[in-house]
Amino acid sequence: MEIPYYGLRAYALLFSKHSSDEEFDSSDLDWIVSESMKKKIFALLVAGGWLVKIKRSVYRCRPPQDIICGLMEFKIPGLIKESDHPYAFTGSSAVEIWSDYCYVQRSMEKSPYFIKVLKSDLIYWKKFFRRARVPAYVNDGKMIGEYVVLIPVEKIDRVQAHGVAVEPRSVTMKYAKANSMYAYAYEYMQKKYGDKNG
Repeated sequence: MEIPYYGLRAYALLFSKHSSDEEFDSSDLDWIVSESMKKKIFALLVAGGWLVKIKRSVYRCRPPQDIICGLMEFKIPGLIKESDHPYAFTGSSAVEIWSDYCYVQRSMEKSPYFIKVLKSDLIYWKKFFRRARVPAYVNDGKMIGEYVVLIPVEKIDRVQAHGVAVEPRSVTMKYAKANSMYAYAYEYMQKKYGDKNG
């Protein structure tokens, strides 16, 4: 979750005073900001995972290294399971899934997911990912870290694999075969599945 500059300054103050070992009271900000602003800051930092609420008005700072690493966690595979709208991982994301992740397109620096969605559901999906603070683009786009590229279609052909909806294996294998970048993943799928449709 992105934190505005005032929230980062408040966290920096609290962490410099208490580190991540010491519990503190919200009154630490009483003499600095108004009551309403103080509530806003603490709610923001707790929701963003920067502070842990111990009990009413008592908090502890999370270590900065945990927060920074958490910003780059992969959320989408778990997050998408919360939706009841149809979707299917496609392209290189489908290659990942069908190759049992022997081909992986993601890193902390760049982690795209390519997902087919119904055109009629496009607004829903944009809001869905916006609420989770995951950047979502339509047909094309790039971002640091994890992001989604939504591919709007009229109809989705999908099956379940590794707990998510994905394009059929035959479509994915055809896609992988056509691009030398996926040669290893294609060979893996050929050995595992042969010419069986799926």
